[in-house]
Parts: sequence; structure tokens; C-alpha cells
Amino acid sequence: MSETTVNRRYKDRLFKKIFSEKDALLSLYNAVNASSYEDPEAIEVNTIEDFIFMGMKNDVSFLFTDVLNLYEQQSTINPNMPLRGFLYFGKLYQKLFGGKTDIYSSVQLQLPTPQFIVFYNGAENAPDQWELRMSDSFAGTTKYPPSIECTVLLLNINAGHNEELMAKCESLKGYAALIQKIRNYLSQGMEKELAILTAVDECIRGDILREILEKHREEAINMLLTEYDEELHIQNEKNISYETGFRAGEAQGITKGISQGISQGQIALKEAIQALHAGATREELLKQFDEATVNAAFECIKI
Repeated sequence: MSETTVNRRYKDRLFKKIFSEKDALLSLYNAVNASSYEDPEAIEVNTIEDFIFMGMKNDVSFLFTDVLNLYEQQSTINPNMPLRGFLYFGKLYQKLFGGKTDIYSSVQLQLPTPQFIVFYNGAENAPDQWELRMSDSFAGTTKYPPSIECTVLLLNINAGHNEELMAKCESLKGYAALIQKIRNYLSQGMEKELAILTAVDECIRGDILREILEKHREEAINMLLTEYDEELHIQNEKNISYETGFRAGEAQGITKGISQGISQGQIALKEAIQALHAGATREELLKQFDEATVNAAFECIKI
């Protein structure tokens, strides 16, 4: 099968395609919140289409029952998720209230409660759920608690995890099953395109996401190809960071092995990121760090 070209610079994920249907989205919301709402038309989808991360559009955000929901699927864990969520919610609140409401009024505004949930299906071992907080990234110390916070709840949707949640949402369960089939075929040495095609056809025959996969088969395959390309890119960046750390340790005469080399690379990467936040240009960074570290720094802060 030859890879089909999509005439768009940025592409959606299959997760977003599945849960762009309000029935499926309401089922997911009910599963996450242990609720039993029945009217999908009450959902107000407000996804910001020009919010891009790692070449992919944001998955789905929506307003429902005074809760501002941001749902994403991720196969890698990025410690900057809370920052991305904070920026995203800022745009959503501005969209909801900017120019329409007197924020200087003596009457307190009623804001929808933000909730950022990431559905994790990466290959690394992870618990059923855990949290990332933006405050963990704060570099300075203050007498009083930080003035802002953003928390991300990660839910593991791999086989054997959060089984009660998966049982309550057929679309989520089907999506996880499809990804697991692709991984199984890849582990058997099958080429990426053939693994995706085989898994999609098997799901259709087995009545797993059959309706959406039959209706959007070529598009779904395209999305999955792109997602696995992005996953490979992220892994390559991790390898670059590893190699950078090893070289930095070796150059300084460190003989305690790879672990200390990695530590030096992480320090260099952290310093490069801090310099970027301070306004340094790529040219200025290249005078202080090697190209691999500079590239990794730009990927870490890319939104």
C-alpha cells in the first residue's frame, strides 16, 4: 500500500476523529465522570483548530455542564503538558469571555471548571492514573504559593488498565484495541503500513470501530501513519538527548559510565531551554551548545 498524501500541513489524530462525534464524546465524558447524561446536543465543542503541538492539531475540547474539558490522546509523556494546557485554557477563556464581559465588574464571574485529561497509550509501563502539575516546573521559590496552576490527569488506556473506564465507553475500548493490534503486528516484524492496514481491516471484520473505520478507512489509515511517524520522531529526539549527554560526560573526563553522561546532557538541555525562554536565538545557542541539544530544546518548548 502506498502512503496517501494529505494536502494539509498539520493533521488530526484518529482519536480526535472518533470523538468528534458527539455521541461518542458524551459516552467518554460519562465514563470519565461516572455520570449518565443522555443529550449529546448539550455538548458545545470549542476545539481551537490552530493550536498545534508536534505537527498535530489539538484533539478535542468542549463545554458541558459548566465544565471546560480538554481531552487528548498521547503515546508519549511530555512534562510540559500542564504548560500547554494552561496556554490552551487561557485561549478558551479569552474566547468565551474576551470582549463580551466586564471583568472589572464587582460581580464575580462564574467560570466553567477546567479539566485536562490525557488518555495515555504508550509502550512504557505506567499506572492506571497519575497527575502532572505545572508548578513542578516552577524554577523560583517564593514565600507564598504560586499564583497559577494547571493539573493534567493522565489515564492509562492500555490493555489491563482502567478496565472499568474502558467498559463504559465502547469507542475508547475499540480505539485502544486497534492500537494494540497495530503494536502486536509491529512486534512481529511487520512493516508499519501493512501493520496498520491489517489491524484496521481486522477491526472492521470484528465489529470494532466498524462504522467509522468503514466510512473513513483511507483517512483513518493516513492518520495512524502520521501518528506513528510523530512517535518515531519523538523517540529519535530522546535518543539525541541520550547521545548528547554521553558525549558531554566523555568530553569532561567522566568515567562513571552512561548514567553520568546522560545527566550532563540533561543539564545542557535544561540550560538551553532556559536560554530560549529568556529570548536567546538559535544562533546564540549554537555558540554555547551543540546542534543536537539546541534542536532538542526547541522541541521541548514547541507549542
